[in-house]
Amino acid sequence: METMKHGNHLRSVLAQANTNASLWIGHLQKSASDHFGGQTFCCPSDGLLDNIQLFSSAVQYPGEITLTLHEFEIKTKTWEQAICSSRLIIRKGDHGRWIRFDFSPIVLQKGTVYGFRLQSHNALIALGEAASDTKLPFSYGYEWKADTKNEKGHFFSYFSLAFNIEMCA
Repeated sequence: METMKHGNHLRSVLAQANTNASLWIGHLQKSASDHFGGQTFCCPSDGLLDNIQLFSSAVQYPGEITLTLHEFEIKTKTWEQAICSSRLIIRKGDHGRWIRFDFSPIVLQKGTVYGFRLQSHNALIALGEAASDTKLPFSYGYEWKADTKNEKGHFFSYFSLAFNIEMCA
């Protein structure tokens, strides 16, 4: 996919770049719990996806973080089997910048709801998120938050991770 690598036809199809809060992902060293997070979104167009970008607002402990992409069943709020995954080593210097999770190109379909989940067993990172200050929820999907004590977690329509979805359409 030479065009994707050079960005000739790569375009952002869905982005939420505002941050006024943070969602912590990873392992608190004095706790037995790992904290997970994620975001769902309704795909706005057909195309090939080879990365997802997230804003890292703080890195408390560097380490490995894993992103998995899933189809998402909106009515029952359940994650389907992972479509792909990407691992990234987070370093102390990665705070205050966009981090990119790369994977082999996959086809996404317009109107299908997808979601990505993040977890780490040794890092602790704060991802930028937006908390809606209006009575209108985010219309493209839900933010998800869970931990090892409650792996099903909770979904929030008034919160959204800061993310960017680029596709080759």
